[in-house]
Order: sequence, then C-alpha cells, then structure tokens
Amino acid sequence: QVQFVESGGGLVQSGGSLRLSCAASELMTDYYAIGWFRQAPGKDRELVGYIRQGSGVTYISDPMKGRFTISRENAKTTMHLQMNGLKPEDTAIYYCAAGPAPLTASGPRGVKYWGQGTQVTVSS
Repeated sequence: QVQFVESGGGLVQSGGSLRLSCAASELMTDYYAIGWFRQAPGKDRELVGYIRQGSGVTYISDPMKGRFTISRENAKTTMHLQMNGLKPEDTAIYYCAAGPAPLTASGPRGVKYWGQGTQVTVSS
C-alpha cells in the first residue's frame, strides 16, 4: 500500500505562488502516473495534472496551463506542483494521487492511491 506525505499548502494572496510536494513511501511502477486532484466546496474532484512514472511526460489541465507545472526528484518518489499566478478560484483541497496512466482516462475513479489532502486558500 503506497502512502503519500503531502506538504506546502496554505494561504496566499491572489497572484501569489505556492509549491506543493508529495513524497511516496515507495517507487511505483512505470505504468503509473502520479499527480494532483483538487476539490472545492460543493464541487466535484477535478484533475490538476500528473507526471508519468515511466517517461516523465507531464499533463496539466487546461484551466491551470501556463500557471502550474509538475516536476519530480528523488528517484521518482517525490513530486512537486508549482502553482504561480494563483486565483481565488484555485481555492480547494489538493490531493496527491497515483494510478494507471493516464489519469485523464478515468478521472478520480481510476486512482489507486490517494493522499490525505492539503488545503490551498487564495484570498482576493
């Protein structure tokens, strides 16, 4: 059972930046992708982006393109989400997640492992 330790959430003003990190307890198969979902109050959980374990290719959902980037280190066990130009609508709980790539195929239903979530709040 893979476990995640998430860090980096918090309160930031509109236009600011935050960096979320997700450290996995073990290396996952190259067939998996690791990434982030987010869920705002009263809304469905949505995909933010992911990185494929095997190729390192990244994907960022359209609303976040140009503002968010995903990277990794530590022999592919630690993944980061750099969020720039944050907007109040980015306020949500952000969850680290992993499952068979691509994570766009089945959305949250395709996720095998979830983190506990970290709160991101963007004030206007």
